[in-house]
Amino acid sequence: MEKRARVIAYYLPQYHPIPQNDHYWGKGFTEWTNVAKSRPLFRGHMQPRVPADLGFYDLRLDEVRQAQADLAREAGIEGFCYWHYWFGDGEEVLEMPFNRLIETGKPDFPFCLGWANHDWTTKTWEKGKSKTVDTMIFKQKYLGAADNEKHFYRLLPAFRDPRYIKVDGKLLFVLFSPLLLENIEGFMAQWNELAKANGLEGFHFVANAHTLPDHMSLKNMRSLDEEVKKKVDRYLDFGVDAVTTVNLKRAEIRTGGRLKKVFYGALRRLKRMPAVEKYDFSRVMRNYYSPLDEQENVYPMMLAGWDRSPRSGGKAVVYYGDTPAAFREAAEMAVRRVEHKDPEHRIVFLNSWNEWGEGAYMEPDLRYGRAKLDALKEVLEENEG
Repeated sequence: MEKRARVIAYYLPQYHPIPQNDHYWGKGFTEWTNVAKSRPLFRGHMQPRVPADLGFYDLRLDEVRQAQADLAREAGIEGFCYWHYWFGDGEEVLEMPFNRLIETGKPDFPFCLGWANHDWTTKTWEKGKSKTVDTMIFKQKYLGAADNEKHFYRLLPAFRDPRYIKVDGKLLFVLFSPLLLENIEGFMAQWNELAKANGLEGFHFVANAHTLPDHMSLKNMRSLDEEVKKKVDRYLDFGVDAVTTVNLKRAEIRTGGRLKKVFYGALRRLKRMPAVEKYDFSRVMRNYYSPLDEQENVYPMMLAGWDRSPRSGGKAVVYYGDTPAAFREAAEMAVRRVEHKDPEHRIVFLNSWNEWGEGAYMEPDLRYGRAKLDALKEVLEENEG
C-alpha cells in the first residue's frame, strides 16, 4: 500500500547535560530550562508548555528514546532526521543520543542525518539573560578534502546501518545551511565517491532552503513567489538532489503584510525593545505553501507549531492557536503537495519532533495530549492508495 507521504521529523538531540551548556548557562542546563520558565506574553498565549507522557525527559535514558520512536511510529512518521553537529577536525557536540542509536541498534526506527553546519554562540539557546556579548562557543570550520573524508568515515557506521533512510536507493542527508558550506559541489562529489568506494550507492542531498532573505526592504519584495523561485533555483544550481522549503517569512508577509514584517524586524534590531511578532497559526499555514512545493525535487515542510518565546522572550515570533484541529488542516495541506509525486519523493519534513524551545513539537503536552499525533495519523491514513 502506497503512503500518501513520507513524513520525516527533525529531531533535536539536546535534552541531556553537556559541559558547554553547563559552562555558559548553568549546571544541568537543557532546553527544558527555557521551556519551564516561559510565561505568557499576551492574552491567549499558551505558555508554559508542559510535556505529558514523556515528562521532562533526559536523552541519556534508552527507554525515553524508545518511547519517542514508539509514539512517532504509531502516528505514521517514517523516521527521525537527527541534527548532527560537526565543526571540523573531529569537533562535535550533542552526539551522545545518536551514538547510542548506532551502538545499541535501538530504537529499531528509521533515521537519517541533517548536518547543522552553523556556529554555536551564546545565542544558540538564547534565554533572555543580561549578557549582551555574543560569545563564540564552537566555530563552524570547513577544512577541505581531508576533513571531509574524516567526517564521512566518522559517520560510515550510520550510513551502513539498515535503518538509514534512503531515497532512490541513496542515503538521505540534509544540509542545514548550504550557502555557508565552502565548495559545496566538491563536498558532495567527494562524499558520493567515498560512498561508492564503500559499497554504498551515494547520497540524496537535500538543501534546507530558507526561501526569503533574512533582512528585507520593501524594494526587493515585489513578488513573493518570484523571490521564492529565485532562492530555490539558487540552491538547486549547486547540484543538490532536492530542497526542502522553509517558507516562514513568505507566509508571515502574506498574512500580516510587508510593513508589519519590516516594522518588527526594525524593533528587534533595537535589541532592548520587546517586539512580540504574533500571527494566527491557521492563517499563516494557509499562506505557507508556494507552487514550487509541488515540484518533484522540492520537499515541503510541515510545521507542528512555532513559538520561540522560551528562547527569545519578548523578541520572539509567535504563532498562536496551533490547536490539534489547526494542525490537522496544515498537515493535510502539506500532504496534498506531495501525494501526486513518485512514491520515493513524497517526502515532507516535519518541523519538528521535539523543538520545545521553538514551540515546534509533536510530543504530547498537558493541554492537548496526543491529539496532534492522532491528527497526523488520520491525515496519513485518509484515502491511502
